Amino acid sequence: MNYRTLSKLMLASSFSVCSFASMADDLTVVDYGGAFQDAQRKVFYEPFKADSKINLKVESWDGGLGVIRSRAASADPGWDLVDVETADIVLGCEEGLFEELDYSKIAPKDSFIPGATKDCGVAVIVYNEGIAYDKDKLKDSPTGWADFFDLKKFPGKRALRMTPIVSLPGALIADGVKPEDVYKVLATEDGVDRAFKKLDTIKKDLIFWKAGAQPPQLLASGEVVMTTSYNGRVDAANRNDKRNFGFVWNGSMQTFDYWAIMKGSPRKDAAYKFLQFYNRPEVQAKFPDEIAYGVPRKEASSLIDPKRLADIPSSPDHVSVSVPPNDQFWPDHIDKLTERLQAWAAQ
Repeated sequence: MNYRTLSKLMLASSFSVCSFASMADDLTVVDYGGAFQDAQRKVFYEPFKADSKINLKVESWDGGLGVIRSRAASADPGWDLVDVETADIVLGCEEGLFEELDYSKIAPKDSFIPGATKDCGVAVIVYNEGIAYDKDKLKDSPTGWADFFDLKKFPGKRALRMTPIVSLPGALIADGVKPEDVYKVLATEDGVDRAFKKLDTIKKDLIFWKAGAQPPQLLASGEVVMTTSYNGRVDAANRNDKRNFGFVWNGSMQTFDYWAIMKGSPRKDAAYKFLQFYNRPEVQAKFPDEIAYGVPRKEASSLIDPKRLADIPSSPDHVSVSVPPNDQFWPDHIDKLTERLQAWAAQ
């Protein structure tokens, strides 16, 4: 073997090692896309890449443990950090789909607001999902779930997310159940039947959405007069697209999204670096300027302009009229109720 050939082999070997090392530090995070991802990219993703020198790949999904289960069956799930909902973080942890978190590598647990920390997940955001409408198109503004189901007062199509997490509690509240009693009622067969009976009253005028970017589009096109939506998507449409959408805080469902590290990810060290950066209070405090979601670190809330704080779910006025999350109910009922909702919608 001559010198030139040996040099080429050594160079190729060096390149391969460097490439492998680079790939080992690559990190794939998955969130719900749309305006939310745009805000994440500006406040967290790009600054993290600059701060850590880790190559960050961002993907989108619509949620669902079925996708997680499929990926978890592989030696390398491909995804490293996934933004999941409350019900999925609890059930996914029980099923061993996510890594149990070491908070010493993130931030002290007592520095987070209540509900923001789970064994396998640390909160991404606090958000509410409630009724959204176009103020320019409705003479009267809806004030709660009873109006969502009132076809006489508010004729026209309405949209719900294809999940029982909002549709069934909303239906029961519209039928007269007190918010504090919703999960007690929904835990019974009669309660579930009652919720679906209420949904029957608007079925002919009901459509479903899956991706968070859809509700503002449905309102803007005039396809629906009302739709459930994440509060941040409504705020983003108003600020960025000059819409005049309203959001009904009364009876809206408060919840958290959580970052979960996929079980089997070979990039856990990089994932922890991301979570540590994400939970810096001075970084989180910038997020509501981009989209109206609450932040999980206590210190971060104290750094937010009070005027902006009034637009986000963690505002005391909004908390007082919101339906708090119930992460004890959904892990035991989410699969069965999702199947029933999908079957009902297909009929």
